[in-house]
Amino acid sequence: MEQIRSLSQMIEEAKKLCSVVGRKRVAVAMAEDAGLISAIEEARRDGLIEATLVGNVSVMKSAIAEAGANENDYILIDEKNEIRCGLVAVAEVSSKRADIYMKGQLHTDHFLRGMLNKEVGLRSGRVISHCYFHQIDGYDRIIFIADAAFNTYPSLKQKADILQNTVNFARALGVECPKVACLAAVEVVNPDMPCTLDAAALTMMGQRGQLKNCLVDGPLALDNAINEEAAKTKRIVSLVAGKADILLVPTIDDGNMLAKSVIYFSKNETAGLMVGAAAPVILTSRADSPRTKMLSIAAAIMMTAHS
Repeated sequence: MEQIRSLSQMIEEAKKLCSVVGRKRVAVAMAEDAGLISAIEEARRDGLIEATLVGNVSVMKSAIAEAGANENDYILIDEKNEIRCGLVAVAEVSSKRADIYMKGQLHTDHFLRGMLNKEVGLRSGRVISHCYFHQIDGYDRIIFIADAAFNTYPSLKQKADILQNTVNFARALGVECPKVACLAAVEVVNPDMPCTLDAAALTMMGQRGQLKNCLVDGPLALDNAINEEAAKTKRIVSLVAGKADILLVPTIDDGNMLAKSVIYFSKNETAGLMVGAAAPVILTSRADSPRTKMLSIAAAIMMTAHS
């Protein structure tokens, strides 16, 4: 598959995939909102998914009707307890009755508890992480940011897992050998700045084959990670500098501010996905648009083919 360079192209590739391998089934925890249902219905009509909806059946039926969909096109599981919604939905995936676990109207902590549940959850034996992916006006590729939403202050070992999770996701979107920039405020190793030491260690791990199917360099500041002229001005000799696909951030604070700066200060399309679990996990905000939810569904489908 050629490299996907826009999120609209990603949707088209997901459609092509499903036309060959068939639709994927999404289990949605607390699917009680018409906006959410409209995104799911669009994906269903486009041949991408079938859906199992978990929640208060009467509320879900009202949301389905408001979205202009037909309740007979869905499997509905009645569960009025919010905490149980996550557990019931994730069990559909871990039992292989569904392929993708998706958040509906329940609170994030209940959704994640379902994902991490030792009996019916989607633990994989490695760190699970979040990835934002952005189509930014002026760039010829999708930019991935990890981890800006789940792991708070990761250790070096956790960063290695987060990096590999994100590389695997980028490869699912056709980026054969993603270029990973380990971000810091500077592009030199400074013992007084621990994140630069981690970045240097990850670079060495990449060179020695401990991180697979990617090129890793760091520490790199944001400007010389994504702008070739900035990298040349600072005389940085690197296969990654100025060409990064993946921006690995030191902490959730840095990642959250970077991702939201992209969202609010640029012309862009953005969505997000949990990666590294035993199956794709769609963690969207209740405030996200139907378009964002549709993009996340398409990305999850691409992940199912790459796992």
